[in-house]
Amino acid sequence: MIGNNRKTKIIFKYLKNLAYFSIGDAMPVEKNKTYLTIIFSRYAKSGKIIRLKKGLYTTQEYVDEIQKKGIYPYYLEFLSNILYPSAYLSLEYVLSQYNMITEFTTNFTSVSINKTKVFSNKLGKFFYHKIKKELFSGFEIYKEGNFTILKATKPKALFDFLYFRKNILLDENSIEELRLNLVNLTKKDIKELEEYIHIENSRKMKVVFNHILKLWKH
Repeated sequence: MIGNNRKTKIIFKYLKNLAYFSIGDAMPVEKNKTYLTIIFSRYAKSGKIIRLKKGLYTTQEYVDEIQKKGIYPYYLEFLSNILYPSAYLSLEYVLSQYNMITEFTTNFTSVSINKTKVFSNKLGKFFYHKIKKELFSGFEIYKEGNFTILKATKPKALFDFLYFRKNILLDENSIEELRLNLVNLTKKDIKELEEYIHIENSRKMKVVFNHILKLWKH
């Protein structure tokens, strides 16, 4: 059987230490691309390999190992940046971490300069929302072990959340219905949020900000 020979064991010994990989990444140890395609397909079906998206994989052994080390959550955040380049974590995912929204989310929500996209795999669901280039800012770069993670600040995550809903946020009531925990915002947060409002520079977002400010003060 193709999966039991020495060649395949060498390939997986090489791949199991990689956070993610493509068929091309395995070619330093196996030049036959057809052979690699066959074993990748077979082991994806058996569960030994996890398909992250078309052409991108990780191994179950790697996932098991980082779970044991207690760094699995950081790996998933790292993957959210890898699956779709030019993106940073934001929106519900980040707001949930700051207890800014009442509902906990298990989905990974990001903002990107590329078109809207969704990836779903064994490890989770990853949502990407397109934003204008001038608004692609307000994120920080974190280093967690070997994982580099791009994640919005609290005010930027809130801005992004409101920005993608600006057409339905017509008054204070509609904002109140979002059940945002505005008490978790500091004066510094409000000032940063206002900076993004000025950059976006639309009447709608200025109105939304004024409602947020009024509710925050109360």
